[in-house]
Amino acid sequence: MLILSIETSCDETSAAVVKDGKEILSNVVASQVEFHKKYGGIVPEVASRKHIEVIAAVVKQALEDAKTPLKKIDAVAATYGPGLVGSLIVGLNYAKAVAFALKKPFIPVNHIEGHIYANFVSEIPNPKSQIPNFPFVCLVVSGGHTQLVLIKDHGKYQTLGHTRDDAAGEAFDKVARYLGIGYPGGPIIDKMAKKGDPEAIDFPRAMMEGYDFSFSGLKTAVVNYVKKNGMPKNVADLVASFQQAAVDTLVEKTIRAAKDFKVKWIALAGGVSANSRLRENILKRANEEGLKVSIPPLHLCTDNAAMIGSAGYYLIKKRKKSTLDTEAVSTLRI
Repeated sequence: MLILSIETSCDETSAAVVKDGKEILSNVVASQVEFHKKYGGIVPEVASRKHIEVIAAVVKQALEDAKTPLKKIDAVAATYGPGLVGSLIVGLNYAKAVAFALKKPFIPVNHIEGHIYANFVSEIPNPKSQIPNFPFVCLVVSGGHTQLVLIKDHGKYQTLGHTRDDAAGEAFDKVARYLGIGYPGGPIIDKMAKKGDPEAIDFPRAMMEGYDFSFSGLKTAVVNYVKKNGMPKNVADLVASFQQAAVDTLVEKTIRAAKDFKVKWIALAGGVSANSRLRENILKRANEEGLKVSIPPLHLCTDNAAMIGSAGYYLIKKRKKSTLDTEAVSTLRI
C-alpha cells in the first residue's frame, strides 16, 4: 500500500510517500525556522500563510522523489491535531481534497501518534533492528508535548503520564530566549551544553514521583538563579546544568515505567528526542536495566510526514480508531 501523507501541525510543511507503513519512498520537509527566528518563537498566522504558499510544491516534490504518480496512491493521510489550528486546516483541507479527487480513503492521524510511529519507518525496507516489540513504553517529548505512553499494539495505547504545565521542549525554548542565546532553543542548548559542566549548578528535578512531568519550575529556577547571581561567565555551565536536570527527569520516569509495566523495550519520539544528552543517558540507563531502545534518526525526530504515513497505514490496516489521549493545547477533530 502506498500512502501519501501530509504534516502541517506547526511550522514545517511536509509530504511523504510511505510504502506498507515501513519504507520511506520520499519525505520532503519545508521548514519555516528562518521566518520565525526574529520573533523568538512561532507566529501562528505567519505559519499558516507559509503552509499555503508551499504545500502544493512540497506534495509535488514528494511524489517526484518517490517516482510515484498520483494515480498510484492508495490512500491519503494527514495530521488532524493537536497543533496550531490554522496550520492544521491547510494540510487537512489539501489532503482531503486530494483523497476526494482520487476517490481514495482519507486517514486522519493524531500528531503524537505519528511521532511514535517514527520508530516504525525507515528509508531501508524492514529495519528489524529499529522496530520495537509490543508492548513497549514510549517517551514522546517535543516543544508542545511531554508524555509517557504504554504501547500495547497498533492503535492500542495507555497514557501513563503527561506534563502538568510546560513541555520539555517549551522549557528549552523559553530558557534560551531568556538567556538571549537564540531560537530554536533545543539545538542551541544541546550544542552549548557540550562545552559546559552539567553538575555546575544544582537545579531541581521536579515531580520525580509518578509519571507526570513539570518543567515550569525548572525554567523559573534558571531565571531566579540569573537574577540572584547574575549571568555566569561560562553560560555553557548554566545551560548544561539546566539540560541535565530536564534529562534526568525524562530518563528516570521512562526507565521506571518500563520496569513497573515489565516491558523489555522503550522508545523515544518527538523533537526533543534529538537531544544528544537525552539519547546518551537513556541508552546508558537502559543498558544497565537490560532494556532495548528504539530512537528514530535525527531527521525523523522533528515533524515530518513519513511518520504520519506510517501511523496512517497501521490505522487503516487495523480499521480502528486510535485510543491515544493527548494533552492538546489546541485540537482540530474532523
